[in-house]
Amino acid sequence: MPRKQIVVHGRVQGVGFRAATEQVASQYSLTGWVKNNPDGTVEIEAEGNEHELASFIKVIKKGPNPFAKVQSLDITNLKSEKGSKDFRTLH
Repeated sequence: MPRKQIVVHGRVQGVGFRAATEQVASQYSLTGWVKNNPDGTVEIEAEGNEHELASFIKVIKKGPNPFAKVQSLDITNLKSEKGSKDFRTLH
């Protein structure tokens, strides 16, 4: 299954972004994680089928909740599957 790393730029920390991302990922049956980075970005690693990943990325690009203001996404295709069992927030 495809796996992607997504770095989200904008007002994405302190606005419930990670919790909303975790909810959206479970709606699309994705596995992986989301975490805040020290530089103010949020990093996501998500794995699932291509269609579900594409839909997930569309939601993230718009902002998974009304408080987030996403400016841009850096998306990298990762080569190997991790096979995580769930999607979680890393602290």
